[in-house]
Amino acid sequence: MIALTFGMLSFRTTHLSGFQAAPQDNNGPAGGKTGAPGEQNCTSCHSGATQNGATENLLIINNDLGFGITQYTPGATYSVNLSMASNPSKKGFQVTALNAANTMAGNFVAGANTQLKTATISGGQRKYATHKSTSNTSATQTWNWTWQAPATSEGPVTFYVATNKANNNNNDNGDVIYLSQHVFLNDDASIEEVSVENNFSVGYSAENENILVSFSTLSIAPTSLNLVDLQGKSVWSKTLENSKVGHNKQWVSLPNHIPNGMYVVHFFLGNKSFSAPISIQD
Repeated sequence: MIALTFGMLSFRTTHLSGFQAAPQDNNGPAGGKTGAPGEQNCTSCHSGATQNGATENLLIINNDLGFGITQYTPGATYSVNLSMASNPSKKGFQVTALNAANTMAGNFVAGANTQLKTATISGGQRKYATHKSTSNTSATQTWNWTWQAPATSEGPVTFYVATNKANNNNNDNGDVIYLSQHVFLNDDASIEEVSVENNFSVGYSAENENILVSFSTLSIAPTSLNLVDLQGKSVWSKTLENSKVGHNKQWVSLPNHIPNGMYVVHFFLGNKSFSAPISIQD
C-alpha cells in the first residue's frame, strides 16, 4: 500500500491493471479521524502511536486583509491555510472546528486543493476539510479552505488537526501521525482570557509586501526578525527598532526575491524568542 490509509490515501496493488483503495476511500479519509472528542484518529488505519503536532502542523487563519488572527469575529469569513513543516513526499490531513460543547463551530467551504467530508459524532454532524488525491504530495505545500465563523459568539473555537507524514513504503506501517489543537477566541474576550502567546502575532500584507509583527511587552529591548522556510533554512533576517512599553506594532518590508509559500517567522525581543507560521502570497 502507498502509506496513506487512514484514509490518508492508501492503495493496495492487486494486479497489473491498477490499484484499489485499502481500506478506505483513496480520495481522502472518511470523517471522524481528527482525534477530536468522540473521534478516532489516523491510527485506526495506520500502525503506531500518534505524535504531538504542535510544531509539525502549521495552521494559519487569515482575515480578508491577509493577516493571521488569534480571535474571530462572529459571522466573518476567514481563509484557512495548513502546512506540514516537514512537507513529506506523501502526506494527508483532516481538520474540524468545534466549540466548547464539542459541536461544529461555523462552516467549512472547500478550496481548490481540498474537499469536505461529514460524520455524525455523539448525535451531531461535523464537517471536515481534507486533502484530495491530487494534493497529497509535497507538490502541494499548503492546503487551503474557508471557515465561516459562527453567526453569534460561541466562545473559544478549537481546530483539531490530524496530519499523516507517510513514508511511501507500500505498507500501512512506518507512517507518523501528528495531532494538534489550535484555539481561537471570540473577539470580545476579556484580556484575562487571552494567553501570553496570543499577545504575539504576525500577518502579511500582499499589497505592500510587508509583515506586521504585533506584541506586548513591559520592557524596552532590541528586536529582530528571521524568516525561515519549511526546510529550516533562513531566507532573510533583519534588525528592527527597539520595543516600547505596552502594545507594539512593527511593519517589516520584505525584499521582492522571496517566493510565495509558507514560512516561520522567528521574532526576537531582547533575550526572548517567539515563532509563528506565515503564508506569503501575491
